[in-house]
Amino acid sequence: MKKVSSMLKVTLAAGASTMMAVGAMQAEEEKVKVGVLHSLSGTMAISETSLRDVLLFTFDEINSNGGVLGKQIEPVVVDGASDWPLFAEKAEQLLVQDKVAATFGCWTSVSRKSVLPVYEKYNGLLFYPVQYEGEEMSPNIFYTAEAVNQQAIPAVDFLLEEGYKKFYLIGTDYVYPQTTNLVLFEYLQSKGVPVENIGGGLRKDSAGAVISAGNYTPFGHSDFQQIVADIRKFASSGDACVINTINGDANVPFFKEFAASGLTSEDCPVVSFSLSEDEFRSLPSKDLVGHLGCWTYFMSIDSDANKKFIADFNAWLGKTNVPGIVKENRVTCSPMVLSYDGVYLWKAAVEKAGTFDPVKVMQALESGVSFDGPGGTVTSQSNHHLTKTVYIGETLENGQFSIIEEIKDVVGEPFLKGTFSK
Repeated sequence: MKKVSSMLKVTLAAGASTMMAVGAMQAEEEKVKVGVLHSLSGTMAISETSLRDVLLFTFDEINSNGGVLGKQIEPVVVDGASDWPLFAEKAEQLLVQDKVAATFGCWTSVSRKSVLPVYEKYNGLLFYPVQYEGEEMSPNIFYTAEAVNQQAIPAVDFLLEEGYKKFYLIGTDYVYPQTTNLVLFEYLQSKGVPVENIGGGLRKDSAGAVISAGNYTPFGHSDFQQIVADIRKFASSGDACVINTINGDANVPFFKEFAASGLTSEDCPVVSFSLSEDEFRSLPSKDLVGHLGCWTYFMSIDSDANKKFIADFNAWLGKTNVPGIVKENRVTCSPMVLSYDGVYLWKAAVEKAGTFDPVKVMQALESGVSFDGPGGTVTSQSNHHLTKTVYIGETLENGQFSIIEEIKDVVGEPFLKGTFSK
């Protein structure tokens, strides 16, 4: 009897183990993994941690409404740590080890270019949500971000219409500011702005070709005394403005030095392409009053969709238990909304394709899917960019923007260099 009893116990234990294994497999089959690849530490954490937060909120929102094709989204979050080679390593981990169906991530163009060959090698899918310089169209990346013609060009057009005749170009020393400023250099000349009215360390090679169109500083740069003194001299004529492509926490000492010099938005307005409501939490916003931003979303948009998004995000912040998420004094901004839009465009494309297969999802995106987001309707294009609304805003003392111009249905155009003529 003891032998039979022991055998029965073994049989029951084996059966229970099998049932647990089957249950675990079924639970796993009911999920789909997606990657989140952002800098949660280092100089870019000031901007990128909020994108991690809004992505986790979006996944929870979709999961609470039934998921995607009946599956719950399981995020795999990794830290690029503001280290560009590390971004490539983390991308390979997400694709090879974690086998994610899609990745949402990167901020700087150097991080995106670091992971691009990885996504092309493994035929993965990356959604990139931050304004960038264009001149790129990878088959494995969808750029929900603002292209140059959806941010820098409209901003310059606005300043030209306002009567500004001199443009000082400053940025961080990497591909986004450098390429954007070269495009703007060509564009300003095509609009009749002479070379001597384009400031910021312009250099040409021996043949007269432009090889640098801007004054560039390293990531994390802190001493802007000489540069601001140069801007002050450049702006003494009263008809100058600054085009700012500084990224990350270096904006803090730049604007502090700018204000300390006595310069104001009335003397010399600064239009920034990497400063949003989120970064203003770390800046002396009273010193930025009147300066400009150009994005495809502002938190101040007065629409039901935007009000719901803001309310739902703050409600999620109040109840989430994810470690490291700051819950107080939170705002929303364009890169956050373009991350949010990207997840919903991916969801729409998955449902259109009827599969999570990245290749078929990319084909669905190329054929065109739309989402009515907080900044208005966004629609994917065959060139892997989006059609969306562009807004120009003036900074208020509370760190928000007063919208002063709205341009609807701007088609994303990645390739602009060499397309302008006088």
